[in-house]
Amino acid sequence: MTSFTIFGTGNMGSAIAGVVAAGGASVEHIDSSATKAVNGDIVVLAVPYPALSDIAATYGDQLAGKIVVDITNPLNFETFDSLVVAPDSSAAAELAAALPNSTVLKAFNTTFAATLASTTVGQNQTTVLIAGDDAEAKSTLANAIKAGGVDAVDAGSLARARELEALGFLQLTLAAGEKIQWTGGFALVR
Repeated sequence: MTSFTIFGTGNMGSAIAGVVAAGGASVEHIDSSATKAVNGDIVVLAVPYPALSDIAATYGDQLAGKIVVDITNPLNFETFDSLVVAPDSSAAAELAAALPNSTVLKAFNTTFAATLASTTVGQNQTTVLIAGDDAEAKSTLANAIKAGGVDAVDAGSLARARELEALGFLQLTLAAGEKIQWTGGFALVR
């Protein structure tokens, strides 16, 4: 059985926990007010982008050898008009550099909590796009997601995290501008 540690107890952390628990995984949460041991094989960072550096600094040793999933969208939340990472980088790439002994994946950032919880986007099954450089790690995460009733697609190497973050940025700005619902979003039809 796959075990998950999820940093963050907000909407996304709860929705991700619901999906993987529905598939039979065990889940523990760590919130920002506590320093606890990281026990999960897969660690999901369901936190705002600025929290990544503190988590890497505080928990780096415990994250060594684990699959670490970055779900952040490094959006300028003051202006909602740009990403705050370099044009040739991504939040996931920054995290991978900070955690050289972990396997970093990018996932869940192109879905909203409501579409994870309902497992649908409109009439389509919710799909989680996963980017990373380790095929086995991506497969392990994808299997846990699929077991919970949500589809998962390998989106390529960790270099694709930049495009996933751009897609997440677009979706967030559309929802914040009330052009789409927070219960909607992009669907992948195959």
